[in-house]
Amino acid sequence: MSTQARTGLVLPAGSAALDGLDLVITPGSAGWAFSGLAVLTLAPGERRTWSTGDAETLVLPLAGSCTVTCGEETVTIAGRRDVFSGPTDFVYVPRDAEVTVVSEAGGRFALPSARCEHRLEFRHQPAARVPVELRGAGRSSRQVNNFCTPGAFEAEALIACEVLTPGGNWSSYPPHKHDEKTETESVLEEIYYFEVAPGPAGPGIAYQRVYGSAAHDVDVLSEVGTGDAVLIPHGWHGPSMAAPGYDLYYLNVMAGPGEERAWRVCDDPAHGWVRDTWVGQEIDPRLPFGRVGEDA
Repeated sequence: MSTQARTGLVLPAGSAALDGLDLVITPGSAGWAFSGLAVLTLAPGERRTWSTGDAETLVLPLAGSCTVTCGEETVTIAGRRDVFSGPTDFVYVPRDAEVTVVSEAGGRFALPSARCEHRLEFRHQPAARVPVELRGAGRSSRQVNNFCTPGAFEAEALIACEVLTPGGNWSSYPPHKHDEKTETESVLEEIYYFEVAPGPAGPGIAYQRVYGSAAHDVDVLSEVGTGDAVLIPHGWHGPSMAAPGYDLYYLNVMAGPGEERAWRVCDDPAHGWVRDTWVGQEIDPRLPFGRVGEDA
């Protein structure tokens, strides 16, 4: 376990469990102002009701399906078998709302959130409308499910996406940051939540790097597995390293103080040249995860 696990930036699975939730990250517990995430596991037939308070929130299936009730409206989320089965449908729940989630067959659900000022509409987003992007090439190939990014889905402050990295590949690479307000960079607090495909002998492993810039000191190099989370208040982050044999999934949750909901990042200039090496390389043929015709 890294030093940061003791100082609060690395949250091993179970270490931030609270009130029946597998993981609870609030702006208060993270020491920042906007981004939050909870992970909820429901047994078959179990339900959970809570108030969103001052945060817009998504109900995003990691595994399983559910129904979501907000006020007088109820929608069914078809969900998915697991995070490597392709994008899922999800719902947006506004701030100042009471929400109930029920899963007849049981499941595990991510609840990304961000503090916001305005109350938008309760909405269901079909999986077919989630943009899937293949980034990088060669051993830097990865898949990004842009389910709640600017231009893909309306929210006031919340930005969220899923990244899937085949075993042996690197993602979040070149390292980048978003902790200054410039024409090319946004100020965004970020959460990484990880799931790693198991191998024949047990759980899989991956690694996450976060390091300081001239303005901010931070130093994380941590092994991560399913259920772990890493907080990134500032600094360069990446690579996220999928160990050979173990496919890697992570959920990125971001929000910040800017009036514009924008996701602008700056590459570490020491490593940005790596992008040029991708020219002429093929995208990893193991991508995309969740190919057409596979079970959801």
